[in-house]
Amino acid sequence: MTARFRGITVREGMLLRGPAGWGEFCPFTEYDDAESAPWLAAAVEAAEEGWPEPVRDRVPVNCIVPAVGPERAQEIVRASGCSTAKVKVADAPGSLPDDLERVAAVRDALGPHGAVRVDANALWDVDDAVTAIRALERAAGGLQYVEQPCRTVEELAAVRRRVDVPIAADESIRRAEDPLRVAVAGAADIAVLKCAPLGGVRRALAVAEACGLPCVVSSALQTSVGLAGELALAGALPDLDFACGFGTGALLATDVVADPLLPRDGWLPVLRQAPEPVLRDAVTADPERTRWWQDRLARVTAGVH
Repeated sequence: MTARFRGITVREGMLLRGPAGWGEFCPFTEYDDAESAPWLAAAVEAAEEGWPEPVRDRVPVNCIVPAVGPERAQEIVRASGCSTAKVKVADAPGSLPDDLERVAAVRDALGPHGAVRVDANALWDVDDAVTAIRALERAAGGLQYVEQPCRTVEELAAVRRRVDVPIAADESIRRAEDPLRVAVAGAADIAVLKCAPLGGVRRALAVAEACGLPCVVSSALQTSVGLAGELALAGALPDLDFACGFGTGALLATDVVADPLLPRDGWLPVLRQAPEPVLRDAVTADPERTRWWQDRLARVTAGVH
């Protein structure tokens, strides 16, 4: 990784090849086999079935601003070409003063017409979330939304009643036991969907229909092979009112494709299949990690069947 993100500095996964192309199986290493099963389903869908026909040929993208200093935050925004930025906050206890500086710097880089959204990855309790959101909204001169300020649906609903900023649900949907039945009514204004943890493009489209909320599609921090599946989901959604979280390719020091999927002028194309991972040998894991992933794949496959 080019910077610590989601608490990690190295991203791991497997590439699978099938008759329809390439898929990526990359649940985070701390996920158990049951939580990893949808990620395998998404990889198999890409490699074996392919994706539904898109209804658009490109999607708008937000840039990603990790927990970096204000000067670096501005550099990231200005280099991205994007008019929307998602800023990571709550990265560490007591980080609010730094978060406020980062968000203010991002607003300055975007200008008054750009959109700023923040993501707390469920690290606040209700009272801390309300305090932080109000302060961040002032620092940003307005927030498009706050993504997953707290862990539970009940906490999201409590925060939503106390602030004027729209609330987006991410983990509350994708890590639910049954995302099709998760009760987001009254708890969120926007649903953040990720194809990989939801089990593939078709499954995620069903979740989008069931939740009945405007949707944002976001990367699960994949290489361009996995990101192509997220783009396929965004391309197939009937409505897409927000820029999508596909700027994560800039967080990878090395990709597996020759032409990584990085936004140009704030957009990415919708692909019909994943790009060829011609550089995969350059990032092959050592034998011990390779065995670990092969064992994981075997266990998750056995559990699915």
